[in-house]
Amino acid sequence: MTMTWHAGRTATVPALVGAAMLLAACGAPAALWRPTSIQRNTIAPDSFVVDITTSAGSVEVVMYREWSPLAVDRAYYLMKHNFYAGARFYRIAEGFVAQFGFSGVPALDSVWRRHPIDDEPVVESNARGIMSFARSGPRTRSYTLFVNLADNPRLDTLAVGGIVGYPPIGRIRAGMEAIDALYGGYAQQPRQDSIAVDGNAYLERHFPQLDSIVRTRVRDP
Repeated sequence: MTMTWHAGRTATVPALVGAAMLLAACGAPAALWRPTSIQRNTIAPDSFVVDITTSAGSVEVVMYREWSPLAVDRAYYLMKHNFYAGARFYRIAEGFVAQFGFSGVPALDSVWRRHPIDDEPVVESNARGIMSFARSGPRTRSYTLFVNLADNPRLDTLAVGGIVGYPPIGRIRAGMEAIDALYGGYAQQPRQDSIAVDGNAYLERHFPQLDSIVRTRVRDP
């Protein structure tokens, strides 16, 4: 199954995070909107922790640069600058993956879509609780991620567009129950091309119960 480059328990949950999302987008730093080549190639620590606050609860992810150096560098930069604040978990494939990544602001997403990272081999398996970048062919990893909801070893060797596998970047150390609790009633209905054009406005109109990321915080392991 292809995982392409491209994010509520009740209708009130997105409403509560909507204001925070809008403020985050409007206040996104130049480091996100106008990243220099040096900034885009910032090297991450060998390992670090990302605290992800979601509308379903808190999640703690440990990232390991040795698993996929370029991808971990990208995740480190985006999460350090809170790119994912407001991102929706737009694809919940039961027993498979929970996917997110669109910031919700199409103009901001387009900045990073223009700067994909090179492909890397798979050195760690896509087991339950492992986070990886989605991709749909050569050099299509940019900002979309997924969490494995089950052991998915087939993703280690699945070839898409001539590129083999989905290299993991980190493991959830705490808070997997929050991932399991993400609203999955829409399954895989949200269209990624529509998200790319209209961002969270599209998701709020048609899929108002989707859970969201409120903020990310990078810290030492």
